[in-house]
Amino acid sequence: MRQHPAVIAPSILSADFARLGEEVQNVIKAGADWIHFDVMDNHFVPNLTMGPMICEAIRPCTEAPIDVHLMCQPVDALIPMFAKAGANLITFHPEASAHIDRSLQLIHDHGCQAGLVLNPATPLQVLDYVLDKIDMILLMSVNPGFGGQSFIPSALQKIKDTRALIDKWVQQGGQKIRLEVDGGVKIDNIAQIRAAGADTFVAGSAVFGAYDYGDVISQMRAQIYQVDHAN
Repeated sequence: MRQHPAVIAPSILSADFARLGEEVQNVIKAGADWIHFDVMDNHFVPNLTMGPMICEAIRPCTEAPIDVHLMCQPVDALIPMFAKAGANLITFHPEASAHIDRSLQLIHDHGCQAGLVLNPATPLQVLDYVLDKIDMILLMSVNPGFGGQSFIPSALQKIKDTRALIDKWVQQGGQKIRLEVDGGVKIDNIAQIRAAGADTFVAGSAVFGAYDYGDVISQMRAQIYQVDHAN
């Protein structure tokens, strides 16, 4: 059971920062659905990237949803800042919040959709008591911190397990929940990731590292289409 159409959300972590606004516009024109915005603090993860000022700067460049992934600890002070800067969805890691339920509620209180991000070794059990507050589950298929890493094969089983969890939740009357995958997503593995149950795909270097963004996105959609229409 899939409750959402496929969404491709290129990560601007791999974009050309010297012309970020133009890159955002170009990748949306090339067929992307969302902009994925990676926030790293050199504390929770070993890298330092972008803050709310950059989110605010690119917001006028597109009407596409901005999907903010907070790899920061603590998270609560940043949530209102990114909501004000124009985020549509905000996700964070359960390990980075002292009170997961409260952080999820804080995101909703500021008018954004909320989600949890699970690292490759984070168990699904952290979702047990907060599914009612979650709009999206983001599974990391690499260890967070850097772009351009290879997909961890064991993530495929975790995607299947999470899809089963979401489907059971919806069948019992719960709200729809997106299943996003981030890390090493490319043309040659997106079909496997889709077949395992993902509906939202973060691709950074695979898109921004290509000469023709539209060609890569079209090929990704073709792979997804084949899975969805297989006999």
